[in-house]
Amino acid sequence: MNLYEMWFDRGPGTTDAELVTAIHNWLTFLQDRGEIESYRLTRRKFGFGPAGMGEFHVTVETKTLDQLDQAFMTAASRFGDIEALHAEVYRRITNYSSALYRDYPDDVLGKPPRQV
Repeated sequence: MNLYEMWFDRGPGTTDAELVTAIHNWLTFLQDRGEIESYRLTRRKFGFGPAGMGEFHVTVETKTLDQLDQAFMTAASRFGDIEALHAEVYRRITNYSSALYRDYPDDVLGKPPRQV
């Protein structure tokens, strides 16, 4: 699995309920299209965590990087409902940062490279 990790804070004037609804609507849309496998939204508890990491954390799981790329292409398309769903998320967050992880060890280890 590929894990796309995102950390962020609520934007000014946004309630936690508005943010959670927007994230759920967007990521469920991508999941229903098969562009992500699953997602998980968490919130920092009692303020614990390294400085600079947001109050909220989302993990998006995809089987392949092609699947993740398709989700990015969908977001970039800005077509109709897609733009509206995505905009509801990015207009409500600030201090965004992200990272890409994978399960380790994974299926790639121990397999010889593909012959050309």
